Amino acid sequence: MYERILVGTDGSPTAAKAVDRAAELAAAVKARLTIVSVGQQAQQVVEAEKQRLADTGLDIETTTAAGDPAAVLAEMAAGYDLLVVGNKGMTGAGRFFLGSVPNKVSHHSPCSLLIVHTT
Repeated sequence: MYERILVGTDGSPTAAKAVDRAAELAAAVKARLTIVSVGQQAQQVVEAEKQRLADTGLDIETTTAAGDPAAVLAEMAAGYDLLVVGNKGMTGAGRFFLGSVPNKVSHHSPCSLLIVHTT
């Protein structure tokens, strides 16, 4: 099934729901979980998530990147079996003009994708 799961987070409460779902899946299938964040506070975000999941016993790796979050996630996902993201930004008219990370990733992910209902 899944051996390597990648989950993206921006540190928001809604993104934490996606991280939780990814952690649940990783535990269920004994997969390695990688938490990635993009942006200025990325290191603090991934470390906080790793600390929050410390008692799960999961094999957790963290990584950070710079650039467009959707592009980074799609590129990084090439080495994973599953990419997990939250659905924030996929509703409302703004998504048609500005796009959203989950929407963009859904068109470019090279692996299976789980979009978690977080809003």
